[in-house]
Amino acid sequence: MARIAAIAQVEPLTTARSLRGPFDYSLPEALAGVDVGSLLVVPFGRRRVLGVVTGLAERTDVPPERLVAPLEALELGVPPELVRLASWMAAEYCSTPARALSLVLPPGAAAGMRERRALVAELTEAGRAVAGGVAGPDNGSSGEGLAGGRGLVNGSSGDELAGGGSLARGPVPAGPRLGVRQQAALSALSGGPLPAAEVPGGHGTLRRLEARGLVTVAIEVRGRRPVNARVGVATVQPPALTGAQAAALAPVAAAIADGRGERFLLHGVTGSGKTEVYLRATAAALERGRGAIVLVPEIALTPQIVARFEARFGPTVAVLHSGLGEGERHDEWLRLRRGEARVCVGPRSAVFAPVADLGLVVVDEEHESSYKHEGDPRYDARRVAERRAADAGAVLLMGSATPRPESVGEVLSAGPGPEGIGDGLSAGAASPGESAAIRRLRLSERVDGRPLPPVELLDMRDVREALHPRAFAALEAVRRAQSKAIVLLNRRGWSNFLTCRSCGRVWECPDCDVALVLHRAQGAMACHHCGHRRPAPQSCDACGSISVARHGVGTERLEAELAGAFGGDAAGRSGFPVFRLDADSASGRGAAGDLLAAFEAAPSGVLVGTQMVAKGHDFPDVTLGLVLDADSTLRFPDFRAEERTFALVTQLAGRAGRGPGGGSVLVQTLDPGAPSLVRAADHDADGFLAEELARREALGYPPYADLIRVVCGSPEPGAAARAAAAVRAGLEIPRAAILGPAPLFRLRGRERAQIVIKARDRAPAVRAVGAAVEAVAADRAHRAATFSVDVDPQ
Repeated sequence: MARIAAIAQVEPLTTARSLRGPFDYSLPEALAGVDVGSLLVVPFGRRRVLGVVTGLAERTDVPPERLVAPLEALELGVPPELVRLASWMAAEYCSTPARALSLVLPPGAAAGMRERRALVAELTEAGRAVAGGVAGPDNGSSGEGLAGGRGLVNGSSGDELAGGGSLARGPVPAGPRLGVRQQAALSALSGGPLPAAEVPGGHGTLRRLEARGLVTVAIEVRGRRPVNARVGVATVQPPALTGAQAAALAPVAAAIADGRGERFLLHGVTGSGKTEVYLRATAAALERGRGAIVLVPEIALTPQIVARFEARFGPTVAVLHSGLGEGERHDEWLRLRRGEARVCVGPRSAVFAPVADLGLVVVDEEHESSYKHEGDPRYDARRVAERRAADAGAVLLMGSATPRPESVGEVLSAGPGPEGIGDGLSAGAASPGESAAIRRLRLSERVDGRPLPPVELLDMRDVREALHPRAFAALEAVRRAQSKAIVLLNRRGWSNFLTCRSCGRVWECPDCDVALVLHRAQGAMACHHCGHRRPAPQSCDACGSISVARHGVGTERLEAELAGAFGGDAAGRSGFPVFRLDADSASGRGAAGDLLAAFEAAPSGVLVGTQMVAKGHDFPDVTLGLVLDADSTLRFPDFRAEERTFALVTQLAGRAGRGPGGGSVLVQTLDPGAPSLVRAADHDADGFLAEELARREALGYPPYADLIRVVCGSPEPGAAARAAAAVRAGLEIPRAAILGPAPLFRLRGRERAQIVIKARDRAPAVRAVGAAVEAVAADRAHRAATFSVDVDPQ
């Protein structure tokens, strides 16, 4: 075995599933500071690729003459704990180490991004005196200052401008008066330092002022801080806790104080003050010198929680999400890495924030499916948060008004605690990589003592219009009262699909086996899977008929119909404007936050949208919640259909009745007897969860089994089915049901086939699936196929 002074074990960041490291590279003396997590540019075949150091070694099996050295080391690196987390993710989600490591890189690292530096101008003491209309003491001048247009004086005694802009005693040399541009520059700088590019007159004017000792110009790092929309009232001083909040906070704060890595499920009704518990728990972590990560479902849709954290903790809060510019994400990541920020708020990717000495991880709205990543590796941020908290000995605090059956099932399996049956107590500190039993904390009432709004189910089986007469009358009452309403329709666009009345043709996506959705404002039809677009037809391409029918109602059409009925528009040109919040209207940067801020500022109005409108918003003046086509999610072939329907209706109901005016909720449905809708109307989360858990246990679904889904795809006919069959042939998993292969609908021009595994023992099943997929992917007979493994599919 060859001996080398220092070996770096490097994982090149390649996407190929068949290429797995780490690979050994020799470290020259110039790279002696390289450690686990360092980013290196290494030669890899004929390419230069970025790699992450996953280990250091003294020995290698590679002959010394075959070892090569890295080409360079980047300034930034990945914290070692995140390297370990990525290694766990690669195994847990049947992915590759390189793909997992790509998720924990500093933003912009692959492109060599650095901090932004700029020339910054600042007034000297003499410059401040001149800008303020005073040239300095004992100068014998009239000192008319900038307002009089005189600027520097020609006095023969007084303070001399010394090098660097400081004042020294001595005569002031004669000089010309300040010009108009110089006066404007000094006036602009009187408010504080500015980048040279923003100073009137530009660099030439600044250099002349610098020569006269009135300004200094230096290169400084200029942080790119994101600007977040301010929605809702964010108070700096914490409000008094209710008794229920104090009782929920106490065990969390005690666990943080004692350094016990416990897990808690905060089950609180909408409006019960869960966010204040998060804030107090974060404060407890900061008081002990530890950091916090706060995960929210979608950062663009929850500006209120960001505003509350920033108001409470100031610049120690960093925000990370994909909607920021890469430079902003880079600088926020750096603030966290250096410890300048100790709290990170963001969506699922924020679970990888480089927060040192992590003491608390919060997962708000833990029921949300958006915590599941759709790229490879298909990680679940809730499970990754659990792992990261366990590794750090941190407290995990998950919260929701509609917690997942998986979470509640784990509470029930932990056994009874002192708070009642099913409130399982933590068994103490968890060892690294393991999680203690979970404990449920309850907030059963709203913080202001107001009751939850009454919910009425409206039977739509004999109604042909989009709105039930009862719903239309309720909206009219809101308009007359100059109040606000939120209307949920979980379908965007104008119409679901178009048909030809003459020949029956349906306009479909050429690359996916789905119908195109009409977006009338854009004059186009679009596929919501692959993004394919085409102009909206005026006649049938097949038979030439101009009789084209539109079917279904989306948020775009509903917005237009409400505006027509109530005379409102989103521009605020009436007393009852209509705002629309969906993926189309909120596609621009910051658009969702701006729209929510506009709705909040309006004296009255209606907010129409998809499920975005049901997520975490707190508007006290909303008195009506309206759900259209509430049972649409029940028609999906998904074992989570009941859960999603219950959560969607319950969450939307929670947006109403938070203010002194009270409120009500109307739910339009074709199946008013559906158990999930009846339970939601009764605000009966416990009853729904009990029934749902019993059903899942009988059918062998989570939390009583783990699901793993393998999808094979290929543009070549039959290749996906052959690859799936090969994977199935390689699977031998005890205590597991293996379903398939079965065909899936074509997506993005690719045929697909899937296998679903229902396993009672998670770890052996994950290992078996990973090994089978890796073996088939390495077989050249299946090189035309791609493989996607989804552990815990949503």
